[in-house]
Amino acid sequence: MKTQSIPTGADGVTVDVSEGIATLTLAMPGKVNKINPTYGALLNAGLDAALGLDGLKGIILASGHKDFCVGADLDVIYATRDAAAILQTVSQLNALYRRLETCGVPVVAALTGSALGGGYELALSCHHRIALNDPRIQLGLPEVSLGVIPGAGGTQRLPRLIGLQPALELIGQGKIVRAPKALGAGLVDALAEDRDALMEMARAWIAANPRAKQPWDQGGKLPGGVQPGSEMARQLFVGASAFLFKKTAGAFPAAEAALKAIQHGTKLSFERGLEVESRAFAHLATSDQAKDMIRTLFFHRTAVEKQVGLPHVDDAGVSKVTILGAGMMGGGLGFVCAKAGYEVVVKDIAQAALDAGRAHCQKEAGKLRHLSADERATILGRITFTLDAEPVRGSDLVIEAVVENLKVKHQVIREIEPLLAEGAIFASNTSAIPITRLAEASQAKDRFIGMHFFSPVEKMPLLEIIQPEATSEDTLARSLAFGRRIKKTCIVVNDGYAFYTTRLFAAYILEGVQLVAEGHDPVLVEWAGKTAGMVIPPLKEFDEVTLTLGLHAFSTREAILGDGLHLEGLDLVRTLVEQHGRKGKASGKGFYDWDTRRIWPGLTALVDAPPPAETGVEHLRRRLMIVQAAEVGRALEDGVLRNHRDADVGAIFGVGFAPNTGGPLAWMDRQGLPALVAEMRDLAGKYGDRYAPSDALVRMAEAGERFYDAV
Repeated sequence: MKTQSIPTGADGVTVDVSEGIATLTLAMPGKVNKINPTYGALLNAGLDAALGLDGLKGIILASGHKDFCVGADLDVIYATRDAAAILQTVSQLNALYRRLETCGVPVVAALTGSALGGGYELALSCHHRIALNDPRIQLGLPEVSLGVIPGAGGTQRLPRLIGLQPALELIGQGKIVRAPKALGAGLVDALAEDRDALMEMARAWIAANPRAKQPWDQGGKLPGGVQPGSEMARQLFVGASAFLFKKTAGAFPAAEAALKAIQHGTKLSFERGLEVESRAFAHLATSDQAKDMIRTLFFHRTAVEKQVGLPHVDDAGVSKVTILGAGMMGGGLGFVCAKAGYEVVVKDIAQAALDAGRAHCQKEAGKLRHLSADERATILGRITFTLDAEPVRGSDLVIEAVVENLKVKHQVIREIEPLLAEGAIFASNTSAIPITRLAEASQAKDRFIGMHFFSPVEKMPLLEIIQPEATSEDTLARSLAFGRRIKKTCIVVNDGYAFYTTRLFAAYILEGVQLVAEGHDPVLVEWAGKTAGMVIPPLKEFDEVTLTLGLHAFSTREAILGDGLHLEGLDLVRTLVEQHGRKGKASGKGFYDWDTRRIWPGLTALVDAPPPAETGVEHLRRRLMIVQAAEVGRALEDGVLRNHRDADVGAIFGVGFAPNTGGPLAWMDRQGLPALVAEMRDLAGKYGDRYAPSDALVRMAEAGERFYDAV
């Protein structure tokens, strides 16, 4: 099959034609194709060259990079405050995509890599989509997770392609779908096992569909049975709006805007629908919320994942990992390590715990449906469960996940350390006890480190690594390499009681209880947390970790710090546990009755407090946010936090701090530090020193400083 290269007059795009079918390959300068001012010019140049061919039968749109197209260049969006300029840009992009899909010949998207955001919208503008059957390939429109909506036709094409209801779910929740599941979801039309097969399938489809047109250019009904303007559609959008408000409490305008763009746009002509979407995108892209979310959830998270500025080794020098403690955390850690290819030993002193850990691993393996039964069995076969210490011998890394008791942990360290391989790392998964205190029992303090994982460890992306002064840079570098291999987003903090994330988490859930103890309606307290954007409201969060564990953690704090933390909220928790047997979600009842998932009606009867002087959701929301901000300020003052990016990324991905704010430091910037410090002082005078601003915050406020440059 003879192939001829056609000049395009542009570096970054090529056109090769064979038997009347042009393969337009986009390979922008750099490692990825992304939508910026160069993108449109290159794609237009490629189309000019292809459409100028005599006897053109069709176009295969391909990528010269690993991924098809990763979407918008977020540097451009982040730096722009001009809504009119953004509107002009997306209008030009829409015109380009319309040119592609109305060019008069069939166009096939060859998805040999991921297509996200505007990149997937490019694929939607093709008449047919074929992807490699590779689970590493991601497809979808995740824009709402960054505070914007699809801006190049996604809210208009996807509903017209797969139907209103599935499109609402995918766009409104910013879902990303792996290629093997994309066929069933309707995001692609076919899957291929390799690139050659994909290209042959594309050529065959073009030959079989010489007059291909998009569904929205042919008229007719939307798939799925629900049509715009119908009673079914009205009910669908009412239900979707109610579900969205229940889930987000109005804290995420992008999700609401996406729903409205779909609802209103699909009742109009396709071109008018694009206009509705474009205006909404331009408005959101210039908002404070989008700027803060893009900075933290994309730029900072990317820097954290690349471990920028941290010591680096290519390999951790670890082949055998021991997990001490087979509870949910220990079992989960064992599975995560085995999945990453490590030989794993899970040790406990109780057979029941080992049995539970084994069952947990089997359950998690069963969820890996993209793997064969043999592959799942191979993962499980890497894990040894044992009551004895001998199988631990020769381990290169130990992660201790036993009960939060200093004496018990010291005993375990002394017992296990002599069995380890030369140069082995001993890590503790403690959530609060200073690593320096734990290392008192170690004979190799330079290789002793904190690795604070989050439950459920299979799902939670964050790993908080704690480096005491005695821990070497080599140990830190190896620990970071281990974190990369098990696919965790690692932040690094200095040592201190409860490190960073636990301090923030404790401040949040304890404040929720304290507000109830002061006489505030617990339902309003929970609603205040949701309207602030917190992933889980405080009382529900406390129930999730169990009230007994919370009380144990606060008693451990008292034993270590001796700071005499006495709040009415803790007394309320003790009353729930000791007098009413309400221990949290695991027992079926705590602040909530978990069979109904509602606040226990008897909770307010336990509170003996006069009506609070200040009430209302806004008052409660401010207190929940400010008490966390004050704690972050103290973590900065104490030197626990090393940089700003880890503070915001760690808060969001570790403890569910409001992602719509971009994190606690971004939130403080938006409040204005001078005004916030004044409010902290006012609240401290009324409700206690937990609200008091740290000296670090006061200095910044007085100097007129910010954590981040204004955009």
